[in-house]
Amino acid sequence: MVRFSHVGQCVTDLERARAFYVEVLAFDEVMDLDVSGSQSATLLRLPDPVGLRAVYLRRDGFVLELLAFSEPEPLPRRERPIIEPGLTHISVGVDDLDATCAAVVAHGGAVLTESRLPTAVFVTDPDGQVIELLAGDQFAQRLHR
Repeated sequence: MVRFSHVGQCVTDLERARAFYVEVLAFDEVMDLDVSGSQSATLLRLPDPVGLRAVYLRRDGFVLELLAFSEPEPLPRRERPIIEPGLTHISVGVDDLDATCAAVVAHGGAVLTESRLPTAVFVTDPDGQVIELLAGDQFAQRLHR
């Protein structure tokens, strides 16, 4: 049997990222763990020592793990085009696009205004992670039947 567990995301400022996802996108905090040490170095294929805190957030059954490294220092952020292989974005349904976009900016994110449609827009979190905001929950209801 196989089950979905979570998606991990490296962040540069754990408290800022936690506030963004909890206050803007209504995630709930599930766990906050210090997972520093040689076992994390082995699992993550990083040189020892590894200093790492992991905060797990949940919304609608989706679990997001925020990874905050103190050692080694995270690499600088770079822009990733949506056509580059790998995960491209996460998507969240919201009741009010305009209010959520204002909250994104107030919490250190950005609205990618050129992507705005009447019922959707791309935004970024404070570390540049792309997030698709969808108005209402009709699309989510179709996906989760």
